[in-house]
Amino acid sequence: MLDNPARKYPAAHIIDYPQRTWPVKRLQAPPRWCSTDLRDGNQALANPMDAQRKLTFFKHLIACGFKEIEVAFPAASEVDFAFVRLLIEENHIPEDVTIQVMTPARPDLIERTIVSLNGASKAIVHVYNATAPIFREMVFQKDKAELIALATAAAKQVRQLCEQSPQTDWTLQYSPETFCFTEADFALEICEAVAQVWGPEPKRPLILNLPTTVEVNTPNVFADQVEHLMRSFSDLKSITISVHPHNDRGTGVATAEMAMLAGAQRVEGCLFGNGERTGNVDLVTLAMNLYTQGVHPQLQFANIRQTVEIVEQCNQLPVHPRHPYGGSLVFTAFSGSHQDAIKKGFAHRARLGSEAWHIPYLPLDPQDVGCSYEEVIRVNSQSGKSGAAWLLQENHGLRLPRALQVDFSQHVQQQTEQTGKEISQAQVWQLFRSLYGVLENRPLSLLHYTSEPRGAEQHVTATLRYGEETLSLQGQGCGLLSALSDGVQKAFDCVLNIMDYQEHTLGPQSSSNAISYIQIASPSSAITHFGVAIETDASKAALQALLNAVADLIRE
Repeated sequence: MLDNPARKYPAAHIIDYPQRTWPVKRLQAPPRWCSTDLRDGNQALANPMDAQRKLTFFKHLIACGFKEIEVAFPAASEVDFAFVRLLIEENHIPEDVTIQVMTPARPDLIERTIVSLNGASKAIVHVYNATAPIFREMVFQKDKAELIALATAAAKQVRQLCEQSPQTDWTLQYSPETFCFTEADFALEICEAVAQVWGPEPKRPLILNLPTTVEVNTPNVFADQVEHLMRSFSDLKSITISVHPHNDRGTGVATAEMAMLAGAQRVEGCLFGNGERTGNVDLVTLAMNLYTQGVHPQLQFANIRQTVEIVEQCNQLPVHPRHPYGGSLVFTAFSGSHQDAIKKGFAHRARLGSEAWHIPYLPLDPQDVGCSYEEVIRVNSQSGKSGAAWLLQENHGLRLPRALQVDFSQHVQQQTEQTGKEISQAQVWQLFRSLYGVLENRPLSLLHYTSEPRGAEQHVTATLRYGEETLSLQGQGCGLLSALSDGVQKAFDCVLNIMDYQEHTLGPQSSSNAISYIQIASPSSAITHFGVAIETDASKAALQALLNAVADLIRE
């Protein structure tokens, strides 16, 4: 074994192109999208899709807004050929959608491919051959001239066959299949030769598709290659420059974005990046990246969980929970500091009343892809005070005072550390209710009370249930709470101070329930106690909250 195994990998070639302009450009419009899920993606599956799964996927791609879909390699198998025929004969292809099929530059396979498209109103015939030195020398043993002859002969054959079926609007797509490590001058030469044979014009357009068949370099190099070809090409009228990035280096999305900056007008890829080896470029991520920069991608992922479900069903592969935009955890924060920032971001946005989206740690509004705010913050042992408070606010309308947030978060952390697991929304609510007295059977419950002013003070008479007993008490103070506090201290022979009291309604209507939060302390103890109560009457909520806090004090 080599001391340094990396020595056996030569660095990829970088073209000398100082005239590049793409680094200072900005993406301002979406590309033409082409899904290759049913062909490139399908051939990479351990269990390729049957006709029904393919049809389900095809219909969902249309629902997402795709106008160009590569559906099959019809000359490769009867299954693919039959699927193309099914789409055409059973009228599954909308008028504004063009299907694409793929074939190598071989005469027999080209002929079979064109036959499969009989009766289609519009079709793209995708022809490819390998062009890079490694393929010329190792695989095909052909020189440059022979490969140009192969490509032009294929283009000529496709044109002749297409002209025999003028009822179909034909487009030729040609891919120098290993463009990313083909010499720049040869890639240009073979694409020029194909264009000359095809004779692109508005009624006979040409797509030059430039693949990163295997990623071998950084995305900026591919962008240089794309811009060099485009600026060197003799005439690009009626020609669309397309890219087909793979993801071997994990930079497929960046490669596509930089290629678009370099001038590419069309992108081929798969939903969630399925494809051979590490996959094709992920069209969902690419599209949503545009969306979060204020550019509508002209694709619809308003219910991204449904898209995930369909893709998983058809591909029989899982979408990773951390996959950008579509994963089940991508909008979720467990970290306490992250949760606090998100919570404050939502509060700031609500105060401003602004539609602009500027929320820490959330580059996308989850609701834009059909997700709820419930999944934004989830609670485990890593969570701080804001996590549980957020769940209570979003799901139950509670706005906990800061001291109560801190107290409750400590109880939540104790529970999650004991179990070592996440605590669910329902468990958070149940724990909160049991800790602060929001229960049907409270230890200390207000059954009835009356109050009246006596001079400068308020006088209260109250009947309580304490366990199995019924107690009556009287008290007076400067207000209703002070009066009940006085009565409680006499009845239970304790001393307490009301440290904080807050209340709000749980809805916009005047008839909405009221919630009260009370924090009390005893001079004999450093511990504070909290009580919370929800009632239809605000005064009763305040009194019951005090009793819930007192129940915790006397239980100490």
